[in-house]
Amino acid sequence: MGFLQDDGASRPGKGATTRVAGQAAEDQALAHLLAAGLVLVQRNYRTVGRGGGEIDLILREPDGTLVFVEVRSRAGASHGGAGASIGITKRRRIIFAAQCYLMRWAQPPACRFDAVLIEQGRLQWLRAAFDAG
Repeated sequence: MGFLQDDGASRPGKGATTRVAGQAAEDQALAHLLAAGLVLVQRNYRTVGRGGGEIDLILREPDGTLVFVEVRSRAGASHGGAGASIGITKRRRIIFAAQCYLMRWAQPPACRFDAVLIEQGRLQWLRAAFDAG
């Protein structure tokens, strides 16, 4: 989950392929972010409940900033591409999940929401792709 690719539920036999492709995109994004000096804190953080959300990757910058990362993969740029797939509902769910995650701190660290977009094999890292406001 965490990708706008469907889970295959409506198309028998497609779910496993989609999950494998999504996992590969997430692995590629993580490798890129680790190479850039970020440190992995958690992967695939999920909140409970139907209206909950998932955060694909949670990393920490060298300055201590906590980075919540949404990974989106698309074979092509049709329908606006990977970036356009992070709509308002998805952003709200990510923000909700981040708020739940941050409850563990008495003094939460500085945070931001990034996106890693992969289209046609090309990776683009968008720092501060959206905010909680």
